[in-house]
Amino acid sequence: MQELIAGWDGSLQWRYAHLANAAALLWEETEGINWLGFYLIDKETDKLILGPFQGKAACTEIPIGKGVCGTSAKLKQSILVPDVHAFEGHIACDSASRSELVVPLIDSTGEVVGVLDVDSPMTGRFTEEDRERFERY
Repeated sequence: MQELIAGWDGSLQWRYAHLANAAALLWEETEGINWLGFYLIDKETDKLILGPFQGKAACTEIPIGKGVCGTSAKLKQSILVPDVHAFEGHIACDSASRSELVVPLIDSTGEVVGVLDVDSPMTGRFTEEDRERFERY
């Protein structure tokens, strides 16, 4: 993921093409999930905007600081949620999701440019090993 983010200076089309391939690759490699994709920060609106993903249709925008994705972006840290119903302010884009893992995408200047969001229909699906794997990718 860090190598991908290092190329952020590329065009918007370059970013989307590489993120689309990353979403497809991670989707194929990860069992027990029902959604995986990227949200990218729109600095003008201070919102996360839906990017490339795999799974059902999703929320198109999420305010920074709201829900698991917005909180991860604001805190600049990964968030592993074993039970989304226990996360105050969770945004339910898919009612079938039960657990969630969100990893911020941080560029070479330390700025968050988006998040990787992974959802599962199983409570407790994600582990610390999953978090570490997605952070390394």
